[in-house]
Amino acid sequence: MPLPPKVFDRALIASHLERRGPDDFVTGLALDDLAARLITVSRDFGRALIMGPDGARLPLMGRSASGGFVLERASTVLGSPEAPLVDPEALVLPREGYDLIVSMFDLQVVNDVPGFLSRIRAHLKPDGLMIAAALGGDSLTELRQAFLRADAEISGGAFARVAPFIPLADAGGLLQRAGYALPVTDLETYPVRYADPLRLMRELKQLGAQNPLADRPGKPATRSLLAAASAAYGDLAADPDGRVRATLEIIWLLGWAPHESQQRPLRPGSAKVSLKDVLGRDG
Repeated sequence: MPLPPKVFDRALIASHLERRGPDDFVTGLALDDLAARLITVSRDFGRALIMGPDGARLPLMGRSASGGFVLERASTVLGSPEAPLVDPEALVLPREGYDLIVSMFDLQVVNDVPGFLSRIRAHLKPDGLMIAAALGGDSLTELRQAFLRADAEISGGAFARVAPFIPLADAGGLLQRAGYALPVTDLETYPVRYADPLRLMRELKQLGAQNPLADRPGKPATRSLLAAASAAYGDLAADPDGRVRATLEIIWLLGWAPHESQQRPLRPGSAKVSLKDVLGRDG
């Protein structure tokens, strides 16, 4: 089979992560949301793993409605003794038969998304649960549009300076392609505001979230380009008080490894009650 195109430069992402600051509010939001989701699941997770680009910053414990459980950790970009490095393109985890595998923003660094999700499923026991968090398709849409305008003005062309993210409409299809049962997807949107566009760009750098694309512009952004992008950003997303808005979306993907005990859709024609009876109409 042909290899998927290389979209992300993981060596560059690792370099960005090594230079980032200690605070990562995006991952913090997602971990709080993860905890709220897990606490509603009535399941014992005796063997559970959580992974992300830098797994050493992920928690060691989780809690479901059935009680607390230990989380093994793994990294998909920046390995460490606390969270060994695994290759998301040819995923081999420490063991198989997991009750739960959580992926935190790995979909932002993997080139073959359906293959990655499928390889996670292969490491789950039957009826095991997979939960993945990913940045949604409209995240940083204002910054993307601002740079497109600035590049057209300064360079006379368009360049990919903001990574593509997964649209919610595509998330369910990805789970189905990867062979998950009972797939569920939903979206959390967070309003984020900054004093000015340059403050947003500096925070992205502190988060290690600069442009991770393999096919990125060959030279760094100039002062004139940044000035033009900042002006365009203000036109697009400035509030009356002078601050600017940035869109942050987190998509959640949830699916189960298939098992014979799971609910299945009825066969066509097997229903015992007609739709006409339910609606109470004469037809």
